[in-house]
Amino acid sequence: MGYEQIIYTSLPYTSSRLNHDVAAIHKRFPQTRLAVIGYSCLGKPLYELQIGCGDKKVHLNASFHANEWITSLVLMKWLEDFLGYVTAGARVDVGHLVLASKLLDGATISIVPMVNPDGVDLVTADVPPDWKEYCHLLNQGASDYSQWKANIRGVDLNNQFPANWEIERERKEAQSPAPRDFPGFSPLTEPEAMAMAELTKREQFDRVIALHTQGQEFYWGYENCHPLESSYLAKHFTELSGYKAIEYVDSHAGYRDWFINQFHKPGFTVELGIGENPLSLNQFDQIYHDVHRLINAAVYL
Repeated sequence: MGYEQIIYTSLPYTSSRLNHDVAAIHKRFPQTRLAVIGYSCLGKPLYELQIGCGDKKVHLNASFHANEWITSLVLMKWLEDFLGYVTAGARVDVGHLVLASKLLDGATISIVPMVNPDGVDLVTADVPPDWKEYCHLLNQGASDYSQWKANIRGVDLNNQFPANWEIERERKEAQSPAPRDFPGFSPLTEPEAMAMAELTKREQFDRVIALHTQGQEFYWGYENCHPLESSYLAKHFTELSGYKAIEYVDSHAGYRDWFINQFHKPGFTVELGIGENPLSLNQFDQIYHDVHRLINAAVYL
């Protein structure tokens, strides 16, 4: 695009890198609107970036789960590339080529690039000194935190939402704080989940896309609450990404589940890449190639 890139994809993504990149993107592309929608358990900011001015409100998020941090890198890379296309007056691929600026005329895009910064840093950086004993205990004495999905308190943020939460709570193996799968003692107890719920209710998004890993598939239905539009979008997403569309998955209490159940609007959980979490950065280019058109289309269609 004729300028030095901001987002580098060769190193694990931490909250400190996100802090830098959010500030740099906001400075380079002043059309971005930056807000802090809340704070993590450890007081780290939960950023939301907005672009566009259209009536259709599209929300994208990443890193609900700690060891899925590559999703934040994908989303921030997409944002930088997309804004570069807008600035250059260039076209993006939505199944056909269309001016990037046209997408911003039709939509307002909301991005929360890292829902779980404390968990991401636990996996990619180090254990906070004041939390070493607690995290060590939950991790059964292991010093390898690569399988940690939860927030720093051991609550799975994507099991925190009031969409049949009781069913998920009853059947989870983890019945107390753990590195993964513990939904909490009641819904929306964690500051990160509360911030996401409050943002979503306030903004009344028309559709949401939550990036997770892994499986090269996406989920789009929930309890017959989704509209016909979801099927139309799912068909196009598969054509553009090659990812398998799955209408129903045996899961409750996730952000997407709650959004569909609450608002009866299209919601998608997109499982990037293939393999064992955390995915290697060696997969980044392939993942980005597969999903960038899906994200474009989520905004455009």
